[in-house]
Amino acid sequence: MDTAGPALKPLVYIGNQSAHTCPNLMEPFEYALAQHFASFEWFPDKKEHSGWDTGDISLAHRQQIRDLAATAHMRLTVHARIAANPLLPNGMQMLQEDIQLARDIGAVLLNTHFCDDRGVAAFAEAVKPLVRATAEAGLQLAIENTRSQTPQDFNELFGTLSADPALPMGHVGMCLDVGHANLSPTCRNDYLRFVDQLDGRLVPLVHIHLHENWGDADTHLPFFTGPAGRNEAGARGLARRLVARRLRGSVVLEQWPQPPGLLNQARDRFGRLLVECAGAAPGASRLEGG
Repeated sequence: MDTAGPALKPLVYIGNQSAHTCPNLMEPFEYALAQHFASFEWFPDKKEHSGWDTGDISLAHRQQIRDLAATAHMRLTVHARIAANPLLPNGMQMLQEDIQLARDIGAVLLNTHFCDDRGVAAFAEAVKPLVRATAEAGLQLAIENTRSQTPQDFNELFGTLSADPALPMGHVGMCLDVGHANLSPTCRNDYLRFVDQLDGRLVPLVHIHLHENWGDADTHLPFFTGPAGRNEAGARGLARRLVARRLRGSVVLEQWPQPPGLLNQARDRFGRLLVECAGAAPGASRLEGG
């Protein structure tokens, strides 16, 4: 499957995500299939009057999703529920249910938020069972930055986890949420600075959530409809950094815009930037397409 020409296979897979704003659960996924997106992320995001939860997808429905994705050679990931916080009493049980969803649909990665309510050390301890559970399930684990974290928080988190010799860490990395990085208290309106301050020896980037904002709120604008639409320099700088850090994983467009064609625009333009930056990077191998 082609994400932006033949240059993006099997290192970077650009795709979109399910959306609580879409009344039809399958519509964003079906759109991704029809438009030959290389990846898709399922996000159980139940709201009061919209969205869906893990219990809303039967085993037969999960098998259907698995079969459709396999036929299309589409890479699937699962975003754990917002409420699945390992610091809370029922958090690990919810995360186990999200792991089961991932296994049933043939996903390769589970993404979860960095919950820093009680500090970095407390979250590091709380997330260790999830690290072990995803390893046992054969899944990658990505830990995503929210608006409140700084790059230093991630350096500390991964340093703490890596210091435990009994903990399997080969499958664990960071989900860089670009829009959240732009709202970080120490990097407001400068997501490139956020990336630059991540310790590449400690924090591998394995998953990307791609959206943007004007530094005022988490508006999840499709890429190239906000600041990147006026000036491509930030987007190009991001692509260059992802290539330099040898990203191998999904780039998820986290929105269901109207018109949906804005997803195609973001996929195609950012895919071209990745290809261009890969070609320009000294000693970098060519990105192959998905």
